[in-house]
Amino acid sequence: MANTKSALKYIRKTEGRTLRNRQIKSRLKTLAKKVEASVAAGDKDAIIAATRLYISALDKAAKTGLVHANKIARHKARCAALAAA
Repeated sequence: MANTKSALKYIRKTEGRTLRNRQIKSRLKTLAKKVEASVAAGDKDAIIAATRLYISALDKAAKTGLVHANKIARHKARCAALAAA
């Protein structure tokens, strides 16, 4: 266990950040599944709406560095291709 006050504070901050990061990553996975479901259903309007939400969430995750930039670009390109098809 930590011995100093600053180390204890760092532990508290890490727990909060971990929780927030887990929520964001979970939301990204959920939105990706919604995009896939709308593609499987073949509903063009639903695909565009789901893609728009997913790309927005990806950009927000990229802003904080939570997800690697190349992964963000890859997923955005795939979504854009699905929406355009």
